[in-house]
Amino acid sequence: MRILFFLYLLVLPSLLFSQEVTPKKNLDMNSQYSSITDTVKKKKALVAKIEQYQIVTIEHDTTIVDTSLTIKSAYRQNYLRRDNFGLLPFSNIGQTYNVLQYSLTDFSPYPDMGFQGKHFNFMSASDIRYYHVATPLTELFFNTSIGKGQNVDSFITLNTSKNLNFFAAYRGLRSEGKYINQLTSIGNFRIGASYNTTDKRYVLYTHYTYQDVLNEENGGITTPDDFESGDPTFTNRQRLEVYLTDAESFLKGKRLFFDHAFRINPKQASNNLYVTHQFNFENKFFEYKQPTVLSTVENTLVERFGESYVTSNIKDQTRFEKLYNKAGLTYENVLLGKFNFFIDDYRSNYKYYRIILDEEGNVAVNDNLYRQVNNIGGQYEYQKNKWNGRFLLTRSITKETISDLDAKLRYNLNEKIQFDFRYQNISKLPNNNYELYQSSYVQYNWGKDFKNEKINSFSGKIYTPWLNGEAQYSVLNDHLYFEDVATPEQKESRTQIVNPAQYGNTINYLSVKANREFKFGDFGFDNTFLYQKVTQSALILNVPDFVTRNTFYYSAYFFDKALFIQTGIIFNYFTKYYANDYNPVVAEMFVQNTKKIGGYPTFDFFLNAKIRQTRIYLKAEHFNSTFGESNYYSAPNNPYRDFTIRFGLVWNFFQ
Repeated sequence: MRILFFLYLLVLPSLLFSQEVTPKKNLDMNSQYSSITDTVKKKKALVAKIEQYQIVTIEHDTTIVDTSLTIKSAYRQNYLRRDNFGLLPFSNIGQTYNVLQYSLTDFSPYPDMGFQGKHFNFMSASDIRYYHVATPLTELFFNTSIGKGQNVDSFITLNTSKNLNFFAAYRGLRSEGKYINQLTSIGNFRIGASYNTTDKRYVLYTHYTYQDVLNEENGGITTPDDFESGDPTFTNRQRLEVYLTDAESFLKGKRLFFDHAFRINPKQASNNLYVTHQFNFENKFFEYKQPTVLSTVENTLVERFGESYVTSNIKDQTRFEKLYNKAGLTYENVLLGKFNFFIDDYRSNYKYYRIILDEEGNVAVNDNLYRQVNNIGGQYEYQKNKWNGRFLLTRSITKETISDLDAKLRYNLNEKIQFDFRYQNISKLPNNNYELYQSSYVQYNWGKDFKNEKINSFSGKIYTPWLNGEAQYSVLNDHLYFEDVATPEQKESRTQIVNPAQYGNTINYLSVKANREFKFGDFGFDNTFLYQKVTQSALILNVPDFVTRNTFYYSAYFFDKALFIQTGIIFNYFTKYYANDYNPVVAEMFVQNTKKIGGYPTFDFFLNAKIRQTRIYLKAEHFNSTFGESNYYSAPNNPYRDFTIRFGLVWNFFQ
């Protein structure tokens, strides 16, 4: 990551200072794309339209590059670069999140490596975007971090012709944090291309990614009473004692992906037949290191994670490889829609380099979990008039059983009112770290055989000029989770033992979310409300009943509309609940029912500005912490972030 960050710093000045100060020649709008060389030859200057700068998802949904400054775009000015309503960040940027809104959870029937606390910014294949642009497009993102460090994201894309596009991007974060042993260092490099023949007979999308996530892990503070006391001595957070002073976790991964299709009939017709293929190869590596095994709590040595096989230099390593191939045949009819029939092959190998034996010499924990799943399925797409639908059905034909029924339907009443509906029924294989894990900590070794998780989910969304709303009802069976299984004596001595578990009863989850923005001249009031209800016989799936975000702001143009200003205050609040805690050894949140967090409001002041395609952001986060009570947490023993001033910008170049 350090090498990539150096390259970023090397390339950035050249991008900034290579921009022409003379007026740009413009594009010939008779063709969709023209090269820079061609435009120099044009005597008549024409302007490329913003509609010619397109962003395409792997499902071929297309949007347009957005350089506007709105409250909605300001919500995306963060580490994840998306609206993080429903996610509660930890005190340092780049750490994990506590999930306040469970309906944000995305389900896939295929098993993954696990270690979900490390994957919030780990881009999956579906997160990668492809582009078609009229001229080269560059975007530079910068945001200050907490303590020493910075958060950057540089991106460039260009069409070498109307058929071929390339893109390259790098996102880097380094943030020191305010507490002991809390540094984060993260990198996301991605490069890719999209291509189609002039007659659209062959279409290709491909990318390569390298990602790494390094977190120093302090395990939380040992004396919450000191944090909550208001004693000025502890306003310097380095004076608060933590469980781990030299531990760290590291996740890295590489992926090669391509998705392509070939039309069998030479010319586009009312009936078309395509051969499709998708390939995804990915490997990941997770490591937990802890040189000093014993923790010191108020001058007492503590076995924080129980007994260990070694007295120092713990180094737990997990490796994961995945190979996925999907081949299909698609029939497209102008009137009936698109029918795709496919077969896929999923193979994964999750492994360690040792076997753990019991006292009698028998294998207690194996070194490998190999999976092979083959599915057959079909997908139907329909788009006509006001209706747009996509219906997917897959089912395994091998011993490892999974199934997925996913139906999406959209109805556009008119240009301003839209309805979305979705039903999903999944039988999901457990993630690998639920069924196999090895560690130098004795009680963090297991080999288990869990049932598939079953998820039934109904959701609906409505978008109108007056109100945006969504609702979801989910029924969960055989829900998997992590829990603290430490004995009362171990808990008394500050020992935390986390193991996977499966809930045998049914969990019913309901969420209702609404957003409404009011405008009063130059003033605005944006409101988002979330209500959640969980029915269960034990405290397994825990979320706050009520979450809200309310933003009051003023916006106006200045200097003959050369400058646009937006300033206001954001209020965030969620009701008290038994929030999940975080365990760094397995990099997972786990269920606890001893301490509630929440019931504390946070206020942020912001001042945003836009000059041409440059958006500037200044934010005073959680400024009420300077005069309020110190009882704000992201998880038990993990305080929420204090007052901090953050500066950022997003700069687009249309060359």
